[in-house]
Amino acid sequence: MSQAQVSDEDIFNGHERGKLSVAATRPISQARDLSIAYTPGVAKVSRAIADDAALAARYTWADRLVAVVSDGTAVLGLGDIGAKASLPVMEGKAVLFKTFAGLDSIPLVLDTTDVDEIVETLVRLRPSFGAVNLEDISAPRCFELEAKLVEALDCPVMHDDQHGTAIVVLAALRGASRVLGREMRNQRVVISGAGAAGVACAKILRAAGVGDITVLDSKGIVHSGRDDLNPVKAELATFTNSLKLRGGLAEALKGADVFIGLSSSTVPGELLATMAPDPIVFALSNPDPEVHPDVAASYAAVVATGRSDFPNQINNVLAFPGVFKGALDAGATAITENMKLAAADAIASVAADSLAVDRIVPSPLDERVAPQVADAVAKAAESDGVASAISR
Repeated sequence: MSQAQVSDEDIFNGHERGKLSVAATRPISQARDLSIAYTPGVAKVSRAIADDAALAARYTWADRLVAVVSDGTAVLGLGDIGAKASLPVMEGKAVLFKTFAGLDSIPLVLDTTDVDEIVETLVRLRPSFGAVNLEDISAPRCFELEAKLVEALDCPVMHDDQHGTAIVVLAALRGASRVLGREMRNQRVVISGAGAAGVACAKILRAAGVGDITVLDSKGIVHSGRDDLNPVKAELATFTNSLKLRGGLAEALKGADVFIGLSSSTVPGELLATMAPDPIVFALSNPDPEVHPDVAASYAAVVATGRSDFPNQINNVLAFPGVFKGALDAGATAITENMKLAAADAIASVAADSLAVDRIVPSPLDERVAPQVADAVAKAAESDGVASAISR
């Protein structure tokens, strides 16, 4: 069933009373079970962990538990709707972790937008979880928050709006380039949007060898001559816009090979006509792409969106379940750039046997994706020296 065929009643019924529950992993049907699971038996386990904290990884669920954390300031395309209204999204994320990677996760929505308060809260909660998935936190605060949490916590931390998106965009660009017989390094890429996803995409594409990247924000092309750039955009300007372009989208798109839309802007079809022949267009804004896929297809050789009712859905669920599973499998203390690149390669490899202009990435429902991503990420963690142990 496509998104368009789902009724409002279906949607609200699917969320009634939430989408999560806690299930026991051991039955309790007799007195012996109770004495093992709780008093008096549990005291022996607590004493053992008190003597050796490392035993918590074996005798609790914490080392495999992902905290899905949001302050509700940048939820989907809804904007700053607050912590409570963000909870259905975080519950949905937890469902996807369980469905695609077998990982337990818990939504934590925080009624504060202060970066230091969020960091302090998660530092104090650290014994209760094994990794942090940041979600729907507004830019530029999201960059500062992630950096501070990576510094403060000894566990994997990833802002999925940044890096999950970037991983899947890189995988999709690999697929599109291969199906068109092109080298990624030779393509000129334009990214519309200098928020969380746009910045992360620019960085991962650069790391993957794309040498010519132009990024735009709401005021036009990001370049070093602008005096209105925040520190994140100022850093962007140091490694993008090698052609030293000025102006807006019209100037950026002229002759470009790839357009990646990560903003709510609208792109007229006539601007796509100024791109290089048979360009690649990723119109990823949801629910309304920057340009309708049917219009984009009139100009582009490959078109992708973030929607499930058009071909080539670029969806973060291709990345984050496997990334976190791989990191936790390796006992990783962080998620490195090489782990993200490995995840993108793994996603692309799943689609490699059946690449087509309308299949540049696997389906989000492809059961091969998360295991292959997890394996690649775990190996990269070992290679990067951030793996403490292969736990499970």
